[in-house]
Amino acid sequence: MASNGNGSLANGASTRGKPIKCKAAVAWGPSEPLTMEEVEVAPPGRLENELQSKFPRILGHEAAGVVESVGEGVEDLAAGDHVVPIFNGECGACAYCESDKTNLCGTYRVNPFKSTMASDGGTRFSVVDGTGERRPVYHFLNTSTFAEYTVLDAACAVKVHPKAPLDKMCLLSCGISTGVGAAWNTANINTGSTVAVFGLGAVGLAVAEGARLRGAARIIGIDINSEKFTKGKEMGVTDFIDSKACDKPVHEVIREMTDGGVDCSFECTGINDVLREAFLSTHDGWGLTVILGIHATPKMMPLHPMELFDGRRITGCVFGDFKGKSQLPDLVDKFMNGRLNLNFDGFITHNMSFSDINKAFQLLEEGKSLRSVLHF
Repeated sequence: MASNGNGSLANGASTRGKPIKCKAAVAWGPSEPLTMEEVEVAPPGRLENELQSKFPRILGHEAAGVVESVGEGVEDLAAGDHVVPIFNGECGACAYCESDKTNLCGTYRVNPFKSTMASDGGTRFSVVDGTGERRPVYHFLNTSTFAEYTVLDAACAVKVHPKAPLDKMCLLSCGISTGVGAAWNTANINTGSTVAVFGLGAVGLAVAEGARLRGAARIIGIDINSEKFTKGKEMGVTDFIDSKACDKPVHEVIREMTDGGVDCSFECTGINDVLREAFLSTHDGWGLTVILGIHATPKMMPLHPMELFDGRRITGCVFGDFKGKSQLPDLVDKFMNGRLNLNFDGFITHNMSFSDINKAFQLLEEGKSLRSVLHF
């Protein structure tokens, strides 16, 4: 599937099934700024769709667009369909997809090191480098959305309501789905639940939004940036803790506030010490900690096995435990017909040109944005 960012068909039938040249934000190496390059995007192959951990690489995993063309064997999508790419795909045929116990897929699960297409191990992107040689550009998280056009497997493209605003639907590719789903599907928050959210970035605030929609009685937000507390209140956070200002461990503060601990805690920072605080902040006997933060260091989990005998549990969560292709369309339909009051606008702090992508990353790194929507 090929898409441009404003949701209109790009070039139409004149490009369908042909190589397309377009702009993409290319990562040439780890920690290097992205550069805008003209890349060539090969047509989709069997069971692939074209949407408008090797380097160079096209990063990005949150987007929304319009199908430009489909490859052989694609039956559930057609040119003109509005879609949301998902990094945690759903083939619908493997043992994982057929199970109601997991949202993982045997083929299209999260793997940041995977850099090629599942169908043939190749890449659909290429670029002419400084020497005049054409070289491959590799894929990222099954999606590679930092481009005007991208190619992805049909298992990683979710068809949504044709009138759904794409500048909002792009948030379902990860941030909102991950946080809201963690509250709904993983923790099964219900009326009267008490919740602690560690880290009030986009995912943490999405957890709060999900808990609010489920009727949680108390939602405690914990962060080192007090400026996030105002936004947190908008998303349903009822109490705030600035962990830098505490004169005792945060879990002790939370236990005192909640008569023994919260029902559920969510770790959204990817920091081991924070994970331990989140775990200890839950009530013994039934407390659940959900890990959402990406822990990039090789450090092991900071828990002793005997601590689990107090009845506290801990689990990870990928993509909010949503089965993307099966369940996201219904969520979008409920939003469109007014049955789900999901605050998409609250997560969008900036609207920027695609060419300003490095500025958008700088805002995120400085803690000045939640999500910057890039427009082509």
